[in-house]
Amino acid sequence: MPKLSDRVGTFTDSVIRRMTRISDACGAINLSQGFPDYDPPREMLDALAKVAYEGPHQYAVTFGAQNFREALAKKAGRTLGRVIDPDREIVVTCGGTEAMMCAVMTVCNPGDKILVFSPFYENYGADAILSGADPIYVPLVPPEYDFDLNLVEDGFRRGAKAIIVCNPSNPCGKVFSREELTAIGELALRYDAFIITDEVYEHLVYAPYTHVAAASLPGLFDHVITCNSLSKTYAVTGWRLGYVIAPEEVAEAAKKVHDFLTVGAPAPLQEAAVVGLNFPESYYEELRALYTDKRDHFLAGLDSIGLKHNVPRGTYFVMVDISDFLALPAFKGMTDLEFCEWMIKNIGVAAVPGSSFFREEVNDLIRLHFAREKETLDEVIVRLGKMTALLNGQGS
Repeated sequence: MPKLSDRVGTFTDSVIRRMTRISDACGAINLSQGFPDYDPPREMLDALAKVAYEGPHQYAVTFGAQNFREALAKKAGRTLGRVIDPDREIVVTCGGTEAMMCAVMTVCNPGDKILVFSPFYENYGADAILSGADPIYVPLVPPEYDFDLNLVEDGFRRGAKAIIVCNPSNPCGKVFSREELTAIGELALRYDAFIITDEVYEHLVYAPYTHVAAASLPGLFDHVITCNSLSKTYAVTGWRLGYVIAPEEVAEAAKKVHDFLTVGAPAPLQEAAVVGLNFPESYYEELRALYTDKRDHFLAGLDSIGLKHNVPRGTYFVMVDISDFLALPAFKGMTDLEFCEWMIKNIGVAAVPGSSFFREEVNDLIRLHFAREKETLDEVIVRLGKMTALLNGQGS
């Protein structure tokens, strides 16, 4: 067999999706891959049922159906505080995953450097590699996941073409403040670089914290590429509807990259999703209230069984400390990946090893998500309680 490309040997398959496959095979409760166990809004489902018979069922315009882009522009314009041109500043993609890939490929040449905060959503490393870019990692330091701005500037001094900012941050739930984003923006302007933002969790931010879109800050729009999707906001992770918002010159280039990556996002789903994009502000307020309740309920459950964790300011993920377990003789020498596999097979709960998110050597954290019904979360706490009994010598 001829030799494969060098790049495919420099990264693994998705650990998150791998955990889902193992979870499914073992019948565990999947808190690894972040998708809810309840239906999207009824209005969107009704629209989808109508589209099933009335269409469209053929290609939409490659960079997004007109009515979908117009609805996106209207919604995003409220967030960014400016009028967004649906024809010149939006590219509809196959999910936020393609949006990020498209953005990185649009701005980076092979050999360019790109700044990535660590911990990071695992796709970012692969995005850089597939684009031929060289990532420079900047630590987000637990437990607050703060960062050293001097390290960011050092990356720009070394020639970084762009910085990726996930806000709110998957996996750690950090919400970047206006002051932090302004400081990053000042550096991007000084060094003539791009900020590529991943804002798929923009509506899952918990009081007193608020989401600030980098592209909304004074003077930054021309340096920001905003990537987003409908997946988490409307519970439609399988619909694969994402988008890029960028200044016209960038968006026009991104259209070309997108066109040859996937041609276009599903036309029937774009049509059905328009109704969701037109929801009133009350929908997003209720969504925040729903997830605030889920977060508080799940964290209280973790506290009740003695599991140490961070308190996420956004997203629906929580980082759990497993260092006490790894200190037990039964788990001596075990990696966090092996521990997660043990959890699936013996506890019936699927998590993601923290090492898949960190550039640094981290082996004592796992990520769980709480985008589940309360009954499911309660069962998870019961199962995890059997695990914590090991710490008290009550288990075997």
